Amino acid sequence: MKKKLLALMLSGAMVFGLAACGGKTASDNGGSTGADTSAETDAGSEEASGSYTPQWDAYDTLIKDIKTTTDFAARVDMMHKAEDMLMDTWAVIPIYYYNDLYLQKSDVDGIYANAYGFKYFQHATKAGADTLKINLASEPDHLDPALNSSVDGACLAIAAFSGIMEYNEAGELVPAVAEAAPEVSDDGLVYTVKLKKTKWSNGDDLKAADFVYSWNRAVDEKTAADYAYMFDVIDRNSDGSLKVEATDDYTLSITLVSPCPYFDQLLAFPAYFPVHQASVEAADTETPGTWAQEAGFVCNGPYTLTAWSHDESMKYEKNPNFYDADKVTMGTLEFMLSADDTAIYAAYNSGDLDFADTVPTDEVQTLKSNPEFHVIDNMGTYYAAFNVKSDLFAGMTEQQAKDFRHAIAILIDRQYIVDTVGQTEQVVADSYIPVGMSDGNGGEFKNKSYYDAATTDVETAKSLLEGCGYTFTDNGDGTYACSPAISLPYVINENSGHQKVAECIQSDLSVLGIEMTIQTEDWNVFLDDRKAGNYTFAREGWLADFDDPINMLEMFTTDSGNNDPQFGR
Repeated sequence: MKKKLLALMLSGAMVFGLAACGGKTASDNGGSTGADTSAETDAGSEEASGSYTPQWDAYDTLIKDIKTTTDFAARVDMMHKAEDMLMDTWAVIPIYYYNDLYLQKSDVDGIYANAYGFKYFQHATKAGADTLKINLASEPDHLDPALNSSVDGACLAIAAFSGIMEYNEAGELVPAVAEAAPEVSDDGLVYTVKLKKTKWSNGDDLKAADFVYSWNRAVDEKTAADYAYMFDVIDRNSDGSLKVEATDDYTLSITLVSPCPYFDQLLAFPAYFPVHQASVEAADTETPGTWAQEAGFVCNGPYTLTAWSHDESMKYEKNPNFYDADKVTMGTLEFMLSADDTAIYAAYNSGDLDFADTVPTDEVQTLKSNPEFHVIDNMGTYYAAFNVKSDLFAGMTEQQAKDFRHAIAILIDRQYIVDTVGQTEQVVADSYIPVGMSDGNGGEFKNKSYYDAATTDVETAKSLLEGCGYTFTDNGDGTYACSPAISLPYVINENSGHQKVAECIQSDLSVLGIEMTIQTEDWNVFLDDRKAGNYTFAREGWLADFDDPINMLEMFTTDSGNNDPQFGR
């Protein structure tokens, strides 16, 4: 899931026993289909294709095979191969692994988060008060849980909606709208869910049919949900609809394509939350998500959104129809909508905020000894990405385009970024799949480095660029002039941390005479431009949605709504 702020980086190796996740190894073994899906096969097709973009059919096929195989040991090897293919493009450039830093007033208790960046406020307490004042980020892109793909949006979805399962304070999956954990058939294909008798915020009964509608809406092409691929694990009927059936008002039957070791985790993910059919269909006559673009929409979670001053503030109030309303301890949540971390920090210090999910980079060292400053584990990767279809690569072969991106990747001084910008002992990233992710077969996924993340390699980068047709003149001071000139625009969203990371990369590239310009966009514009491929080089970040490598690999398939590098397009 896309992260808006710099703060989330992973410190130390974690193994979460929540779902199947894979380790990052380079395996030469083929997938279950026996097809040749190696990175070398893709690279070898460049002369025939005449294209500078990576050949991507083999990657798409491999991801499908990973989702359908019943051999979990082979599945681990297949996921390693998929990461090899991804990293071989050099379009995804990992920088560090996320952790999460935030500020929380000393008289506030009961807020908790999990490794995926989800934050839960409904059990918070504050001395002498019933209102919690929060900043997560700026104006959310979507509040419709089917359309959201950002971490801040997921936190808001958790405040307003409730799914079949949820995470408790210990990070464990527990029933939410379900009476108990799903019953699973002996072959692992059929999940039966018994639902509690709960209500929507308007008093309507929430029934199993609401989940059938919501999930089929999420995969409908008209909805254009970025996360539609998350439902690929569910089998399809002959008419293309999902094999999800309401066998009675409060029983849901779900048939999977093959056994899925992380399906329980999907049932806690916002894209799987139910939406109120009548409300959606009344408003979404042209644009999906319209029904949740203003306050007052029908929901089923601990809070309802009662006021929304766009780009300024939001107010959530306790939902009396929530199934667990008697355990919701905080009556009102007030959100300050801003990405200006200096203004956010000032609001926190003046008492106008109780919780701030970002900290100005310049304040981190001072705050380390403050008991209100917190750093917790996350599972994800902060990275940069190239648009493989950018005109920058026109005229290059596929290998030359890879070599250009490879050169940029090994010029970046990741350790300096961690030491001077992150400052909370983040781990430099030498792979895309983060440390701590399990492999779905009883082990940890990561066991390979794709480069030395703690150093830079100017000479190799120079040689790679020379192979792309560039020449270099030694300036006599350890830097070079490049001909023809390389001008590389780098797009970020507003945040002092992103700005400082960009400035570090800018300085690193200047050693070879590469001019990197930094362009800052509003969050929603930034998301849309990356999704549409309206960029050359951009800041990226992904927090795992569940503890399995497939989550961080399937997002790069050709048809994925989260395929920002435009692979296969």
